[in-house]
Amino acid sequence: MAVSSDAFIRIVNALVDVERAEGGHYSSFSVRGKRFGYYWPATQTVGLKQLLSEQRALVAERPDVFEEQYTSGGFGWVVVYLAGVEADELAELVFEAWRLSAPEELLARVPDPARQGHR
Repeated sequence: MAVSSDAFIRIVNALVDVERAEGGHYSSFSVRGKRFGYYWPATQTVGLKQLLSEQRALVAERPDVFEEQYTSGGFGWVVVYLAGVEADELAELVFEAWRLSAPEELLARVPDPARQGHR
């Protein structure tokens, strides 16, 4: 069930116009200057931008896999433990985080993995 860090990076790299920046102990991911995700290799966790309702639902459903990180600008950021999530679910969450930050022109260029029967 666990997703490797390499698999996470492949999921992110499949998206359009992703910019990766390295921090001291993490990597951050943006699309056209808008942040949508973080990766902390030491803890094998990912932080993803989500709708507030999705943040609450994920944490309530599986608190051993998801935890609330913070809220900002009407969005809820959620921490995802890679050891507890499946690749297809993570791909959907990453796509949603990217979609919430990407400009409209990019959305038409990238197929929604949830509509593809996924990888």
